[in-house]
Amino acid sequence: MARMASIEHFCCRNSQCPEAGVRGGENLYFRGFSGKGRRIRLVYCRTCKRSFSERKGTVLEHARLPEDKALALLKHIREGCGTRATSRLVEVDKNTVTRYLAIAGAHAEKLHDELVALSPPDARGPGR
Repeated sequence: MARMASIEHFCCRNSQCPEAGVRGGENLYFRGFSGKGRRIRLVYCRTCKRSFSERKGTVLEHARLPEDKALALLKHIREGCGTRATSRLVEVDKNTVTRYLAIAGAHAEKLHDELVALSPPDARGPGR
């Protein structure tokens, strides 16, 4: 089973909250579980009084597979394993692999755009 992150690794996901994006504050605590088998922790923000899944904003946000299986699937794809081979190794349907690949790609694209937009301009000037 995957190692659970401590509360300090989380931040409020409500963009209207004054504490949004602030990690390690005193405003968050775990407030129960959700998902099949009640394995996904719910995080509650004392400031805005909203709760959200610990998976909110991650590639696993809408994942229905157990976390270890979903991560194994993504690791096989990252290492260049094909869709059919990954489906056999992880023991899921090849359409499941394709769906997770699309989800991970869209998530990576958004993350890339966010990080590039926030990165400092190149000191060497434009076009280099």
